Amino acid sequence: MRYETRVLLDGLGPVEAPRWHDSRLWFSDFGARKVMTVDLKGKAETVVEVPQQPSGLGWLPDGRLLVVSMRDRRLLRLDSNGLSEVVDLSRLALHPCNDMVVDSQGRAYIGHFGFDFWGRQPFAPAGLILVTPDGNARVVADDMAFPNGTVITPDGRTLIVGETYAARLTAFELGLDGSLGGRRIWAQLEGATTDGICLDAEGAVWVASPISPEVLRVREGGEVTHRIAVSTAALACMLGGPERRTLFIMAVIGDGGRIEVTDVDVPGAGLP
Repeated sequence: MRYETRVLLDGLGPVEAPRWHDSRLWFSDFGARKVMTVDLKGKAETVVEVPQQPSGLGWLPDGRLLVVSMRDRRLLRLDSNGLSEVVDLSRLALHPCNDMVVDSQGRAYIGHFGFDFWGRQPFAPAGLILVTPDGNARVVADDMAFPNGTVITPDGRTLIVGETYAARLTAFELGLDGSLGGRRIWAQLEGATTDGICLDAEGAVWVASPISPEVLRVREGGEVTHRIAVSTAALACMLGGPERRTLFIMAVIGDGGRIEVTDVDVPGAGLP
């Protein structure tokens, strides 16, 4: 089936970390250094400014927003009086932090670059960092090729993360204490790469592939069932809307970005 996208919101900076929450799409405009929302009519609002560039977003069980601050490598929380630090991750991440998923207990899993990407330094592996609600942080998976978009299955038992520089999706079993085990390759991609991802109700993963440029739906084992071409590089995607059948695609255009949307058949599931 061929899906046609339409532009929901234009004139943004590079945009990442789309999340459907409270009947709106939340996202990070790290060019403008803002966390923003947009509704299905295209009305946008700024939630908070993050001076060191926002990336991954998620919510604690009490409804407070968590934000990854990329360049200073901190996890922040939005309280009634503004942003406050949950934990400084600089001892665990030497280079910018990236995407994040927050589980139902408020535990955050955060990826980071592993090397100076913007300085065009040689690739180096990175880890996936777990931050518990009390602010304790530790590495729960290492030797990863740029851990990026991350999802958790509806039963809370499996975490899937995109390793951008390996063009693959990697799965872990989630332990009761938040630890990760049983590491396995969930899907290896050819001619594409893995940036932001989201999960649907049939257990397939939608993958934003900047190099293609497209968003593709992948089953465990690597079968690609759908491909949606976008006009430029796709950085992330999210299933949302009233029935979670609207696919939001975060696209980069030069130094700017926009949000494209299309409707799909299988609704979203799991986290984020």
